Amino acid sequence: MPLGSDSPRFLTLADVAEVLNISDRQTYALVRRGELPAIRIGGRGQWRVEAEALESYISEQYTATRSYIDAHPFGDGDPEPR
Repeated sequence: MPLGSDSPRFLTLADVAEVLNISDRQTYALVRRGELPAIRIGGRGQWRVEAEALESYISEQYTATRSYIDAHPFGDGDPEPR
């Protein structure tokens, strides 16, 4: 589910998993570890992630990845990507 102007304000964990191309369990772990801000709604406590928070998380991950790459330049001894 790509994010755009017609997207809902809040996404389910399944929606977030689809956007990030990860499993529902991985999404839940991101939320429970506090890496991805979310809220619990309703009597059953269903998790929702604000679309803006997801975009922020993605942007932060790009920044973290750039920092990692700068600190660990690609070299002949690096393993092949998976």
